Parts: sequence; structure tokens; C-alpha cells
Amino acid sequence: MRPALITIFTVLFVDQLVKIYIKTHFYLGESYEVFSWFHIHFIENKGMAFGYELGGSGNQLGKLALSVFRLLAIIGIAWYLRKLIKEKAKPLLLISIGLIFAGAFGNIIDSMFYGLIYNESHELQVATFMPKEGGYAPFLYGNVVDMLSFSFFPPIFNIADSSISIGVAILVLKQKSFFGHKKPVETTAEVKEAVDSPSTESNPAGE
Repeated sequence: MRPALITIFTVLFVDQLVKIYIKTHFYLGESYEVFSWFHIHFIENKGMAFGYELGGSGNQLGKLALSVFRLLAIIGIAWYLRKLIKEKAKPLLLISIGLIFAGAFGNIIDSMFYGLIYNESHELQVATFMPKEGGYAPFLYGNVVDMLSFSFFPPIFNIADSSISIGVAILVLKQKSFFGHKKPVETTAEVKEAVDSPSTESNPAGE
């Protein structure tokens, strides 16, 4: 259980810490150059990972459907992770599922609560926590905070998205190690019988 829990809590802590800082210190669209090929660029994602939207821009039904799907996915991943822990699966498998769970959970936190606890971010206003006028969106309609921008990868994303991608990549690369069928181990009796029995090929007459 320890590898999965450490992975989940570490990713969630770092992801939310970065998002909260960006949300409360950056104007929407503001960019800060870290390297020539890497910028911190604040945008808000109304849809899926890497900025894709379900049902097109402004589709509130699509936004709700996506949030509900994320909740169901988190429940399913949690159930599967619990099953793997009971089966004493390999630590790397637990870490990969933990990365996927933490990434999905990190983004659903934004969707569930950010609209309730922050006012709207735009080019002339930095969001504040628990504003007197209330939040900018109801429960499950909040936007996901994205900020990682690389010159060689057009979509802007966040740490939660990265966590999901890394977890999936580990599963793909190590699938044979994680899920490959092992050859059944012969019992001691079967081995003894095979050794004691004469080979019909080497001794066809039974001599």
C-alpha cells in the first residue's frame, strides 16, 4: 500500500500547490519564461486533458458529463487499486495506477471546488480565495488550471495531466511484466514422476 499512497499524496500536494499559486498570482493568459523552451503560461481548461473540450466550447452539458465521468473513473480506479493492493501486486504497478488516480483526482478537485471558492480569473483580475461575491461557477462546473507550456508541445497542461500520462506510459511499457501469464510451476510429485519414468524414445522396448 505504501508506494501507491506516497505517490498519490505527493502528486496531489504538488499539483494543488502549483495550481493555487498560479490561480491567485497570475492574470489569465499571463506567461513567465523559465527557459527559452519552457514557460509558465496560465490558462483555464473547461474540458479534458491538454485543453480538449467535450461537445465544443461553451457546452455546459458536455462539461457536466465530463465531470461526472471523471468521478466515476476515480471510483473505478480506486476499486482497482484496492484490488491490486490486496493481491500484493508489484510496487511499480501500484505506482503507475497511483499516478493515474492522483492525476484524475487532481483535475476533478478543480472541477468540483474551484468555481465555488475563487472568483473569475481574467486579463485584468487575479482570482482571490473565498470572495465576498461568491465563486464564478457552481459545483462540478469549475475550470481546470493549466500552466505548463513547452515550445515543442503545443497543448498547455498541468502536473495532474503529466501524472496520468506517465502512469499510462509505465503500464504500456511494462504490461508484459505486470500482466504476462506465468508458466505453471510443476509440483514436486510431477517432477519426481518425470525423472523416474523411462523415456519411450530412448528405450522403445522398455528395457
